[in-house]
Amino acid sequence: MSLSPIKQEILETTLLHEKPLKAMEIAKETKKEFKPVMMHILGLVRMGYVSSPEKGQYVITEKGKEALGIPETSKEKATAILAYASHDKAFHFYGDVGKPLNLHAHNLRDFANKLERADIASIEFHTKRGDFEAWFNGLGDVELVKKVALLKQRNLVGEDLRKQLREIVELRYVMLAKLAGQPVYTE
Repeated sequence: MSLSPIKQEILETTLLHEKPLKAMEIAKETKKEFKPVMMHILGLVRMGYVSSPEKGQYVITEKGKEALGIPETSKEKATAILAYASHDKAFHFYGDVGKPLNLHAHNLRDFANKLERADIASIEFHTKRGDFEAWFNGLGDVELVKKVALLKQRNLVGEDLRKQLREIVELRYVMLAKLAGQPVYTE
């Protein structure tokens, strides 16, 4: 079943945040009026794409992720995504084409930490080119690819981009580590 554009946008907003959101927050973020957004959220709840863990708060479900083309992540897949990448498969940060920064990330946790050290111009450069999505795709993380693509659509720059990108990657790392039964390290 295909989703209306507003339902898709609501689902994408809930995907991007991972944490439960109030309907008013969803309306504000999608730049839509509250009443129609609330109506669509209730429709998404009935469809099983969104759930309400607490009264007035909404979060995407596995079925909702599936509707966005994101397959469920198994324990084995989570373990594979979190694996250490050799130097030739690591993410190499660049300032521009032909200008390597000698900064490399070998897994998601390492990537989140290196984002703090990377130059803002480098983060913007890689975001515009789709390099982050390409690397996450190479790791096999379809969900993270979708989240970064959604973040890219928001045209964020500077510290806002760094902060939101890091938050998305960190939350994904924590979720995958828990799923894989690995210890969770955050700094």
